[in-house]
Amino acid sequence: MAVTQCVTLELIDATGASTPLEAELQYDPSDPYAVTTVFMTGRSQVRWTFGRDLLTEGLYEPSGDGDVHVWPCLDVDGHAVVIIELCSPDGEALVQARTGDLSAFVERMSRVVRPGAESMHVDVDATIAAILEAEAA
Repeated sequence: MAVTQCVTLELIDATGASTPLEAELQYDPSDPYAVTTVFMTGRSQVRWTFGRDLLTEGLYEPSGDGDVHVWPCLDVDGHAVVIIELCSPDGEALVQARTGDLSAFVERMSRVVRPGAESMHVDVDATIAAILEAEAA
């Protein structure tokens, strides 16, 4: 059973100003190690997939090594938020989400696939077949 949740993020620009940004968090147990954020940018969507552990750990402590970093913080009004920094060759984005929204998503995701039990949800044969098919193409 997939888990989805709509959230309003705040896109933080270089000056520190924020702009609301609608997004949907997605978790599919067929890809048990990953979580996807779909950013609604007008008429298009931008998908960003990263490790579910990054999101889970980032609720409590700085997490991430590479193109995604997640850490807890307080916003300008003193409310608990989680900062997500995304980096790619095309640019960088810094967004913040309410901690409660992300915690609720992580809790639901963890009920579907218990942390540490991800490997029980991986179809190794299908994964190998997909790799071989991609190499043959």
